[in-house]
Amino acid sequence: YEAELKLVQADLNQKLDQISELSGEPRKSAIRLAERTLDEANELLGQMRIEKQNIPSATRSKINQRFRNFESDIDGQKRKLKTMSDDRKALFGNRYTDNPDSDQQLEQRQQLLSGTERLDRSSQRLRDSQRIANETEGIGRDTLADLQLQRETIQHTRMNMLESEGYVDRSVKTLRGMARRMATNRIITVAIITILVLLIIAVIYSKFH
Repeated sequence: YEAELKLVQADLNQKLDQISELSGEPRKSAIRLAERTLDEANELLGQMRIEKQNIPSATRSKINQRFRNFESDIDGQKRKLKTMSDDRKALFGNRYTDNPDSDQQLEQRQQLLSGTERLDRSSQRLRDSQRIANETEGIGRDTLADLQLQRETIQHTRMNMLESEGYVDRSVKTLRGMARRMATNRIITVAIITILVLLIIAVIYSKFH
């Protein structure tokens, strides 16, 4: 954006120099072109204002200084353009008179008021665009914060699930071990009972023979 803004500023300076040499309708056309170029410069400034928020704080101070220089230069160009726009004699050429009661003067005033209103509307649109850009920037920061929080929550949940899986695996192994021990104890118990029964049978058999 910085290189593009420098080109737009150079173009605007060239248009301002041309305006000072013109009068009448050519001057009006040149002023309108300069106003559009000024709007473009302000839009680039708005984009730079958004982008510089993402720059690391270690280098942001230098960026802020250059940004303030750009703002100061564009404010100066804006004042110069306004001064040229307010120069009614140069703006209306030979049609301009100092007689406030003449029809030409009334027409010139109306045209001047109309131009001023258009400039005010353009300035208001620019302020609205800047406000929307600031609101969008705030929404973007909030969204990034929410996404970061959701990411941390998901990671925490995943860790809890892994930990729970570990507990389940250990529980399953414990239950399997208990089942094996119970089966072993049952086999031993059956074997002991079987041996005892055989001994009893053997004793009874020996007594009768």
